[in-house]
Amino acid sequence: MPSHPRTIKRRYTSVQLIVKMTIISMGDDEPMELRQLEIFRALAEELHFTKAAARVHCVQSNVTTQIRALESELGTRLFDRLAKRVVLTDTGRRFLPYAERILSTVEEGRAAVGQHATPCGPLRIGTPESVLTYRLPRILGRFRRLYPKVELSFRPYLDLGLVHLLESGELDLAVWMEDAIRNDRLKAVRLRNERLVFIAAPKHPLAAKKRVTPHDLTGQTLLLTEAGCSYRTKLDQLLSVMSIRPESITEFSSVEAIKECVSLGMGLSLLPEIVVDRELARQQLVTLAWAGAEMGIATHVVWHKDKWISPALGAFISLLEQMLKGPASAPRHRRPNADSGPKAA
Repeated sequence: MPSHPRTIKRRYTSVQLIVKMTIISMGDDEPMELRQLEIFRALAEELHFTKAAARVHCVQSNVTTQIRALESELGTRLFDRLAKRVVLTDTGRRFLPYAERILSTVEEGRAAVGQHATPCGPLRIGTPESVLTYRLPRILGRFRRLYPKVELSFRPYLDLGLVHLLESGELDLAVWMEDAIRNDRLKAVRLRNERLVFIAAPKHPLAAKKRVTPHDLTGQTLLLTEAGCSYRTKLDQLLSVMSIRPESITEFSSVEAIKECVSLGMGLSLLPEIVVDRELARQQLVTLAWAGAEMGIATHVVWHKDKWISPALGAFISLLEQMLKGPASAPRHRRPNADSGPKAA
């Protein structure tokens, strides 16, 4: 066997070796580096070319070729060939633990992705307060029973920053209240439509009107979600197009605070009907008899187009579609009306 040149062309630190050697494939066509490590480990343990070849299921000449290629790549000898004996060099002994660590990590990785795609691990979800509070609890309860190994975490977001959160990986997916998803960096599934309603305290002057037009909002105090919220944007556009000027707009970061202030007669608001369902049933709030354009908002689940759909992510999207998909329900609560009593037979 020809001797190796004494000049070392290239040297790597331990970290560089690990990085280099762990560029692998999970398929049948493994890059040469991984195969070389397997052969190196076998020869280091057997110290015999024929036995090492049998262990890795190849011919002896292939063992020789792969060891030479590895030594050439690393720029150093890993074995001494002394007559009929094979002995690890000092460099070979130092390299062996790293090779074993790399191969062990590869085996662990294969095991991790081969566990029958069981949903597990963290899942970071962005969702508006209204959806999280009034649509998701029943879904989350079922998801927890089905997939107890998935670690769910939720965080609010402003619409303008959502794409960045998905692109950066800070969120795995989001529930987005938006009529149409026009960003080509996102994938989306439309889940349902939510009805938006104007609400007021029962004794508010507009609560008694049988027909409330957009111009009736002129001079009114509006209690709204923060700018950037999708249904707040809808209202802002309506006011702008029709040149309607309310007396004042007060912004809140919490829909619960908005409902409380509206019930105290501090102003009007526009919210998804599902958010005020309970207060309407208790007659703490009433819906205005809106005569303007129908107000509604679509709900989508969105994720980045390049995002890998993990078992956990796929399971959550599937359950959202199963339990949320469909049209908004018909109104269940009507505004109190003096003419709505029982009719005479």
